[in-house]
Amino acid sequence: MLEIGADGRTWLLTGTRSSYALRLTENDELLHLHWGPRIALADAEELAVRQQLPYWPFEAPVDGHEEYPVEGGPRFTRPALSVRTDERRGTEWTFRAYEADGDELRLRFTDDGLGITLHYRMRDDVVERWVTLVNDGPAAELLRADSATWTLPPRAEENWRLSQLHGRWAAESRLVRADLTYGEKVIGSRRGHTGHQHLPWVALDTDATEERGEVYGCALGWSGSWRIAVAQLPDARVQITGGAGYDESGLLRLETGETFTTPVFAGLWHDGGFGGASRAWHAYQRTYVIPDADQDRPVLFNSWEATEFDISEEQQGALARRAAAMGVELFVVDDGWFGARTSDRAGLGDWTPNPDRFPKGLRPLADQVHALGMQFGIWVEPEMVNPDSELYRAHPEWAQFQPGRKRTELRNQLVLNLAREDVQEYLWERLDTLLSSAPIDYVKWDFNRCFTDAGWPGEPYPQKLWVEHVHAFYALLDRLRAAHPGVAFESCSGGGGRIDLGVMARTDQVWTSDNTDPLDRLAIQHGFTQIHPARTMAAWVTDSPNNQLNGRVSSLRFRFVSAMAGVLGVGGDLTEWSEEELAEAREWVELYKEIRPVVQRGDLYRLRPPAGGLSAVQYVHGDEVVVLAWLQAQHYGEPLAPLRLRGLDPTGTYECRETGEKYRGAVLAHHGLRTGLHGDFDAAVIRLRHT
Repeated sequence: MLEIGADGRTWLLTGTRSSYALRLTENDELLHLHWGPRIALADAEELAVRQQLPYWPFEAPVDGHEEYPVEGGPRFTRPALSVRTDERRGTEWTFRAYEADGDELRLRFTDDGLGITLHYRMRDDVVERWVTLVNDGPAAELLRADSATWTLPPRAEENWRLSQLHGRWAAESRLVRADLTYGEKVIGSRRGHTGHQHLPWVALDTDATEERGEVYGCALGWSGSWRIAVAQLPDARVQITGGAGYDESGLLRLETGETFTTPVFAGLWHDGGFGGASRAWHAYQRTYVIPDADQDRPVLFNSWEATEFDISEEQQGALARRAAAMGVELFVVDDGWFGARTSDRAGLGDWTPNPDRFPKGLRPLADQVHALGMQFGIWVEPEMVNPDSELYRAHPEWAQFQPGRKRTELRNQLVLNLAREDVQEYLWERLDTLLSSAPIDYVKWDFNRCFTDAGWPGEPYPQKLWVEHVHAFYALLDRLRAAHPGVAFESCSGGGGRIDLGVMARTDQVWTSDNTDPLDRLAIQHGFTQIHPARTMAAWVTDSPNNQLNGRVSSLRFRFVSAMAGVLGVGGDLTEWSEEELAEAREWVELYKEIRPVVQRGDLYRLRPPAGGLSAVQYVHGDEVVVLAWLQAQHYGEPLAPLRLRGLDPTGTYECRETGEKYRGAVLAHHGLRTGLHGDFDAAVIRLRHT
């Protein structure tokens, strides 16, 4: 809901349990008023009257109070907007008008022909903010154009604590919390994609627990280089600023008549602790971000760990028959089906089936897979090219490179300059033809190296490729989805290197990590669910010992229960599995299909984090409850503490489907439910129904 003050200079956005308010002063200073529990418009107007900008020598009164600080004038905080023309640098804007379009608020400013519009929209309790810049004046260079600056309320005698997700390849989404100190904490990516090192999300609290206390969170919807800066200012106020691009070396050049729209930077206040904030983020994404989120994702088999590059139509058919017998619903042929792709040294860019491996194309295998009752999927990496490829031999200028410098190869490949229109059209034609050539239901879209030589010889402003590559990636995905509405897409970037709200809006799920070890995955999945829902979190059951990374031995039971916490997949070499393993796997797949609506659509409660002993998560959807529990180690003489379930009807009765026992909701919530785990490295699935 959007409300406007009587004088047209106070605005209040209100969600289900929170409000956001801002005020334009008589001097055209746009000030932040409130972000937190619900308030009335009269409360916001009273805050506007009471607000007094402080004066301290050597400080600017507006610092820490402005909604969107720009560069120029008496300001010393990090500017969200930095603009340079041939004549001057900085912004001296003037308010023009506001527009209320349904639930969206638009505040329009202008500066020497540059139109600046701040956008606000409250969806449930998530505030979406972004900025549109329209240049009707002389050419202007955007050194920095952030999506939003968020201002937190002052907290006297309390220390703010910052939560973030950090990591690296095969160890993504590790949650860390630390006290915020004076100065700035900056996270981001200068790699051209979201990155394994940080997810574009932060949360701040003072004393929150998993289910209690206030939490402020911000998440950026951008799949290229990005930056989020969290600053504790000299007066103890905290501001969070974020957007596309990592530094101020130059984002875009806007010629007369050109427009730039920043990505959305979303913010959430919640008073239900970290768990309550997570559930609000999950609900927001399922409702407003993820395509077709009401449709449960199928159980898939992926051929990569079984075959790597050594594939053939006959071999894939043998795997498909075993996968179908297990109950798999989607069969995916990974890398190695195209061009001269017998290793990672050749073939990227040549998106036609290898004639030796698939002499009649992909249709015969796809038809065979469909006849087995499964959907058919493939792996692609369209934004990359191998120097040993027909595409590169024809168009070496299509790769990113700096003239006079060595072209750096990582994983024996280069990055295509997707900002070029001819590259965009080539990829559209190739991928559209591919998806039309066979009944393909699913595409795993990979991105296996970072930008290193991000040059564009001949382009007057080559820096723009950092932004325009991402826009072209989005446009290509949007175009393919429109032309092939029955095809689902998964985002992958060497695992979790491209996970953010921007790519979530265009894909059906994401590959969480290349690390498929079930124990390692518990920590990765714990961090991932701080912001993103289980409905998007792809997880595989692979072989034991884990030959990809650590050689750890684990039971099929532990591997399946770990992967059942998200979108279940299988990636082992099924031709080497025993009949007993295949039979057990089929039982796990059948069980997952029963609990899938609860896992993928339910509210998630993190009962215990993965910290060496017992860890567990709980899902609640309607009258159904599912608990997944993992015991890493149990010490002699140490009793296994019961789990205390959450989010249940305290007056209702719940029946455990595994034991037949019945529990009163209040008793269950107070005393908990024993998991039935008996030894080290064990796992359990517990199902309850409200009767």
